[in-house]
Order: sequence, then structure tokens, then C-alpha cells
Amino acid sequence: MNENALEETYRENLEERLIAYIAEKNGFSLEKAMDIYYHSALAEKIHQGAEGIQYLDYKVLAEILRDTEGFS
Repeated sequence: MNENALEETYRENLEERLIAYIAEKNGFSLEKAMDIYYHSALAEKIHQGAEGIQYLDYKVLAEILRDTEGFS
């Protein structure tokens, strides 16, 4: 497995954990959690690997998302 494939797999797993955690923590459906995540600036930063943000814990990322997107 090359480095790009490994990064892609890591990012996909991170997004899955993050979305599931958002849904569970807030009582949202997975569909709503996916919509919140994929329409956020955070999703773009994670996808781009901006500032190494993709290496933060998914629970920390969920808190960042809540603070920046204003959902509860």
C-alpha cells in the first residue's frame, strides 16, 4: 500500500468515526450527521490535510465542528 492510499484509508476511517460520534452524541440520524459534516469547512480542511488537522482525535474534531457550525 502506498502512502497516498494509506492516507486516504485513514481519512475515510476518521470521517466514519467522526460522523458516527456526531450522530450518537447529539441524537442525530447518521444522515443528518453526514450532512452537517460534509457541508462544513472542517470536512474540506480534513480532505486537504490542512495544518495536520486530520491527525486530531475524532472527538476533538467533533467539538471543533460543533463550535464552528453552531449545532447542538
